[in-house]
Parts: sequence; structure tokens; C-alpha cells
Amino acid sequence: MVECHGPATAVFDTSLTEYNFGPQHPMSPIRVDLTMRLADQLGVLNGQLKLVPAPMASEDLIATVHRPELIEAVTKAGTTPGYVDEAHGLGTDDNPVFEDMHHASAHVVGASVEAFRQVWTGAALHSVSIAGGLHHAMPNRASGFCIYNDVAVGIQWLLDHGAQRVAYVDVDVHHGDGVERVFWNDPRVLTISLHETGQLLFPGTGFPHDLGGPDAHGSAVNVALPPGTADAGWLRAFHAVVPPLVREFAPDILVTQHGCDSHMEDPLAHLMLSVDGQRAAYLSLHELAHEVTGGRWVATGGGGYAVVDVVPRAWTHLLAIVGGSPLEPGTEVPEAWREHVLERLGKQAPRHLTDGRAPAWRDWRQGYDPDTWLDRAIHATREEIFPLHGLDPMP
Repeated sequence: MVECHGPATAVFDTSLTEYNFGPQHPMSPIRVDLTMRLADQLGVLNGQLKLVPAPMASEDLIATVHRPELIEAVTKAGTTPGYVDEAHGLGTDDNPVFEDMHHASAHVVGASVEAFRQVWTGAALHSVSIAGGLHHAMPNRASGFCIYNDVAVGIQWLLDHGAQRVAYVDVDVHHGDGVERVFWNDPRVLTISLHETGQLLFPGTGFPHDLGGPDAHGSAVNVALPPGTADAGWLRAFHAVVPPLVREFAPDILVTQHGCDSHMEDPLAHLMLSVDGQRAAYLSLHELAHEVTGGRWVATGGGGYAVVDVVPRAWTHLLAIVGGSPLEPGTEVPEAWREHVLERLGKQAPRHLTDGRAPAWRDWRQGYDPDTWLDRAIHATREEIFPLHGLDPMP
């Protein structure tokens, strides 16, 4: 395990929970509040992980990725009850309008770009924006609970400030289509998304043959996993694809999106990971950053709709890993936090940070089984993408 010996920061303030689609929407901002409360009570925010205030993104910064028409529509939506603009993805079931929508969305962008700035300028070796990771938003359209694409704005900021090569790894259960689309034809950005197959899940994209534009062939990487994939299969896919490609690409900085909706209890998808499997992925990405980018690592949140049982535990592990002091999986959840959850939501919260699993996987070099959907999915990605990077697709 690689430890972080440099400073690490988390960009956050409580007003980021104003990104709120309403009480009936699955992406409740309480998941962020509960995460930060849990991390604080476990001492994660009192150690090497320093809290940094989240600034507001300017319209000019947002416009480095998003069209002025979208910004104008979002601003209007936030002052017009009942506003519907389906062309820009606003006023839909996924993206209902709410008061001051532009302000709240711009704040998430500002928080994430500050995390990018922290790492790129050397103020921190690692930085995390747990309220960020809104990876579905397109240049001219809100999509999938995402109004502005804070990750894409952050990566564009890096490119505009001298980064030559950026690797983006997305472990959300849904395809990271917005970030991929923004940099589809930019060879400076490698986007890798591991997700449940678009045959069965929103947004219905992200297949092995989706490889990037004509000037960036091989810059987009997609691993479309079968439903039911659990820790062993997911980690097998991750290790068969992500580390070799990131090593070969040799980026200046690693950017990761950590939607935890791949968990078995998430209500919106069909993968079967545990918190322990997700923690194993976070540790591997941390190690990869130290191996390839000198430790320069920006992490964001993302999806995750089991707002009590999963998100706070998974993201508390992420915050601790970013801070260089990983928590043991069996750590007890503080009773005060559980009492807060019971009082606030009327729900019994988990007692431990673990799901009791011991994640292990079979290395791809031990052989490929074409009779399994999982191995066919991994092989399809390697066969499409590895030769474009001078790598052997076979085990």
C-alpha cells in the first residue's frame, strides 16, 4: 500500500448541499452531508486531510465546456417555477428545476476546479471534491442528474494551464458519457469508464468499439460489464484494463470519479459490489497515481443512491485514502452518527464500515474464459483498445 506523504485536501463547505432536486429525487444531498459527518466523527478530517473552502465558478469558467445557451437556460430555470426546456434537459424527471439552480450547480463546479487547482499548482498532492463527479452533463444539455459537468470543466482547466496528458478513470455504475463526449477528439485526455452495460442501463452508451474521434482514436476506453458483476469480477476487469493503459499513456495527473452506485444495495442499477470491493478500487487508484503521476491525483464523488447504507461508508473510505490514512474495513461506525441518522431519517444505519467481504480476483494473465460474459466483455475492450496503445490484448 502506498501512503501519501504530501499534503491532501478536501474541497467542501456545507452549502454544496444546495444542489437539491427535491425530496422525491433519488440524488438526495443528504448523502454528502452524512458522508462528511461520518468522516469527521472518525477523525478523517482532523488528520492529514485538510478542508478547503469551495469557491463559486464563474460563467466564463463554466463556458470553457458548456454552451452559453445552456448556462442561460439553467439560470432562467432557477428563477422560473415549473420551467421546462427539454432541449436542454431541464424540467425533466431526471433534472427537475429548483430555485437558484445555476448558483448551486456553479458551486459544485467551483469546488471541483479548486481541487484540480490544488493538485496542479502543488498546493496538495491529492485533492477530493466529494460533491462533484457530475459526469453526464453535455456541453449543451443537462443529463442524468447532472446540470454542469464539473469534471470536464476541471480537466479543461488543467489543459488550459499546461497539462499535456490527463487520464480520467470513472468507476460509477453508469457510463461516464459526458466527460467522454467533451474530450472525444482530444488525444491529450484518456477517458476510461467501467460501467454496467448500456444494453440494460442509462445512458445506453459506452461500448468497447467506442474509441474516440478521428484525431484521438484510442483515447476513449469502455468496459461494459454484465449485470450481477460482483467484487471479484469487477476487480478482475479493472486490473485487466486500467493499470496497463494508464501506465502506457503516462499522464501528468490522474483524475477519478467515484460513483458508488455499483454497490449491491443501490436501487438504480444491477452490479453487486460491496463497500469492501469499492475500497479496494480506491486503494488501487491511489497506488496507480503514485506509480504513474508522482502522486498527483484528483478524486470526485458521483452517483450513489443508497444514501444511508452505502454512500457515507464508501466515500468515508475514499476521503481517508485520499488523506493517506486508510480506515480499516471493520471500523465501527460512531454511535453518535447512527443516532443522527435515526433522528433525521428514521433509519437504522450500519454498525461497521465493512460489508464483511474480502475482495479477491483472478488476474487476467491466468487465462481468459470465453464462456463467461464477464471475460468476453473484458476481452472485447482489450482487443479494441490495446493495439492502439501498442499493447498485447491477449493475456
